[in-house]
Amino acid sequence: MATQLSEITLSPAAAARVRWIADRKGEAEAALRLAVDGGGCSGFTYRFGLAEGIDADDIVTETDGVKLVVDPISIDLVRGCIVDFVDSLGGSSFKVENPNAASGCGCGSSFSI
Repeated sequence: MATQLSEITLSPAAAARVRWIADRKGEAEAALRLAVDGGGCSGFTYRFGLAEGIDADDIVTETDGVKLVVDPISIDLVRGCIVDFVDSLGGSSFKVENPNAASGCGCGSSFSI
C-alpha cells in the first residue's frame, strides 16, 4: 500500500492543471508523478509525468482529488516541497519550491543539495 504523506504539497493550481491534462488524455484518475534524476546544470533534475500507476512503496499526497506520487528514492530530496503550476509570460510549467535545495539553476529545473 502506498504511503500517504502530508510533507509534500500539490498546490490547487497544479492539481487543476493535472486534472485538465488527464481529462484531455481521457485518463480517469489524475495523478502527477514527480521523480528526481541525477544531472542538469546543478546536479539533480525534476521529472514530471502522469502516473500510469501507483506502486506499493510510492509516497502519495492528494489535493482536490488529484494525487502527487513520489518514488521512495526521490522522497528524501523533495520532502517538504510544494509543487505548483505557474503560467507566465515566460511560459507555463510545473515549479517545485524545494526547501532542501542549496542552490538551483536559472530555469528552475535543476538543483543541488
